[in-house]
Amino acid sequence: MDELKNGGEDKASSRITPEYWTLTGWVRSWADGILAPFSRVLARMGVQPNVLSLIGLFAASAAGAVVAAGYIFQGGLLFLLSGPFDALDGALARTAGLESRFGAFLDSFIDRYSEAAVLFGILCWATFHDDHILVLVTFLTMTGSFMVSYTRARAEGLKITCKVGLFTRLERFVVLTLALITQQLLVGLIILAFLTNFTALQRMFHVYRQSLISSSSR
Repeated sequence: MDELKNGGEDKASSRITPEYWTLTGWVRSWADGILAPFSRVLARMGVQPNVLSLIGLFAASAAGAVVAAGYIFQGGLLFLLSGPFDALDGALARTAGLESRFGAFLDSFIDRYSEAAVLFGILCWATFHDDHILVLVTFLTMTGSFMVSYTRARAEGLKITCKVGLFTRLERFVVLTLALITQQLLVGLIILAFLTNFTALQRMFHVYRQSLISSSSR
């Protein structure tokens, strides 16, 4: 996951601004230590980080197709399986010295498609079963999820760091996986619909504050 692939500078910034605590920030502090043995083995085997990213995308896409077919629990397991690949690609890139700008871009690119594949699967299932409320909250979740990513990308295009917010990629992955495995789609999607859009607004407010600080310091 792209939020887990940043170095010591990001770790320091997450400590400096505890008001923006996220599960991603907490996991980042110990994830590399856990993933390091696996990434060293993969590096010796000559596995490329982008291959792991693509395997994760394939697993997530398969999860979306399975969910659309009505196998919600099985789709949740497949989506859960995609997570380790998504985390390991960044660790492998650092271990093998294969970090690149394109690799970071590709990882974020694939993350968006992986999440969209599962949400689209839910949307298809809800449509087939005439569950109009689930269709609505799935659409709101998709909108919020992509706005969270867009606000960060747009802010960083303006030279403003924007990794704050309650529901970043990892939090969304955890809630969506639990919703699938427990087959509580409506409950999970309502949580996601609300908190993803809330996070997008948090980031907008953060950019607003940072722009005021930049203006006043000139």
